[in-house]
Amino acid sequence: MRATISLGRIAGVRVGVHWSVLFILALIALGLAEGRLPRTYPGESRAVYWSIGLVTAMVFLALLLAHELAHAVVARRNEVGVDDITLWLLGGVARLRTEARTPAAELRIAGAGPLVSLALGAFFALVAWLLGQTGAPGPVVEALAWLAAINIVLAVFNAIPAAPLDGGRLLRAFLWWRTGDRLRAAAGAAAAGRGFGWFLMLLGVLLFARGDIVGGLWLVMIAWFLVAAATVEGRQAQLRAVLAGVPVRDAMTPDPVAVPARLTVADFLADPRYRYRHTAFPVTGEGRVPLGLLTLDGARKVPEARRQAMTAEQAMTPLPDVTVVDAGDPLADLLPELVPGAENRALVTEGGLLAGIVSASDVSRAVSWLMAARKSGGRTGREGG
Repeated sequence: MRATISLGRIAGVRVGVHWSVLFILALIALGLAEGRLPRTYPGESRAVYWSIGLVTAMVFLALLLAHELAHAVVARRNEVGVDDITLWLLGGVARLRTEARTPAAELRIAGAGPLVSLALGAFFALVAWLLGQTGAPGPVVEALAWLAAINIVLAVFNAIPAAPLDGGRLLRAFLWWRTGDRLRAAAGAAAAGRGFGWFLMLLGVLLFARGDIVGGLWLVMIAWFLVAAATVEGRQAQLRAVLAGVPVRDAMTPDPVAVPARLTVADFLADPRYRYRHTAFPVTGEGRVPLGLLTLDGARKVPEARRQAMTAEQAMTPLPDVTVVDAGDPLADLLPELVPGAENRALVTEGGLLAGIVSASDVSRAVSWLMAARKSGGRTGREGG
């Protein structure tokens, strides 16, 4: 899930919003302004209901962000890199750069979000109760009570032991601790996620058949997301098993064609070395020190009138926003980063200097080669026995 709108950085983490968030904000505001608030406290103007509904929806978005930031902060404290946070239709996603090193770290990272949501639910419940005792406007108290309830529901739902929910990571931490096998634990959590997703799918169909069209469709949509995401996690666990023990240097393209930082965008686009071989190139300074990544699409977006004056360093994606790994790092840890796309490449360094570049296709080739080698070895072993 990629962000459509960037909100900058919070606590050093890139935060973005997917366009689908607009749908959920509108749905929350509509449900409160045209349903819950006037039904519970009639007599106010529609402007009052809609104002409270819109503010409540925005606060809910901020609380989702707090949930994901809790994961990110705890992850960093446990030496797990965090790429970004994206808020979207069904909540939020904190994209971790690497895996937790121990089951205990996995437990802390996974549990941080539900604990924060639970604490926020208790806080808003207390505030709603206090304001209710002081005679505050009823719609305001009701909106706070709704925020309290939705945060508690969010905490409880996320604690269900099924990937990709936080509870799935808690289950993975437990299975990892119990078996000592992280990959096997990830596969178990993914299987639980698919099972839970199909259960929700069946429940949604039953609701739809009984006449609850909105509730049924909503459950089916959540179930579809859970099944799809759990399937992806299961495949990643299988790929990690295949890539176990393989360093990045075995899959990277060594000594890639690099773009000098001071080369102009016009010269970059005109040079055949950059036009026909690849779609993204490392930008380097003196001595092959990596500075960032420049894509052909990014260079072409520079207006023609500015291409002679703008350098590759000015047009590139800067190094802090690019995945950088050491040649000896485990290739499996790169899997969450390398999705298809020109900009989704990892720069590989050795001794601080550029040594190679890795794309999703490089990893696919490595996986294909390893699986073919294993099948060939398996056949040889059986024939010899």
